[in-house]
Amino acid sequence: MYSRKHGKSGSKRPLREKAPKWIIYNKKEVEQLVLKLAKEEKSSAQIGVILRDQYGIPNVKEITGKKIVAILKENGFKFDYPEDMMNLMKKALKIKEHLASHKHDPSAIRGLELTESKLRRLGKFYVKNGTLPQEWKYDPEKLKLIVK
Repeated sequence: MYSRKHGKSGSKRPLREKAPKWIIYNKKEVEQLVLKLAKEEKSSAQIGVILRDQYGIPNVKEITGKKIVAILKENGFKFDYPEDMMNLMKKALKIKEHLASHKHDPSAIRGLELTESKLRRLGKFYVKNGTLPQEWKYDPEKLKLIVK
């Protein structure tokens, strides 16, 4: 038997506050790329991955001093719900659609319970944070109207 070091596996992002010298894009060009990708209806996570993989930009904040969502908000893009919350809503809706045709699927029922629980907790966080209005409450009946 061997013992393993405790800790997280995988790589970690380098600790730095400014952009590496090898990046060929300046602040204005990166912001233009972010806006171009947003107009193509990409999410902020997708924009970050595209910039990293196709343009060689490891971190938008290092170059611009702002996160992708902040750049989008400055340029008039509106978000009804934060991206992580919207992804959970989409997941809950997919599980509900699955349960409509497979009523006795216990793992799907449990998955829906867990997903809705996460949504409620995240909602409480965003209400305290001021991102969502104080009267916001998760309503599974309105889920189809919210998710596009």
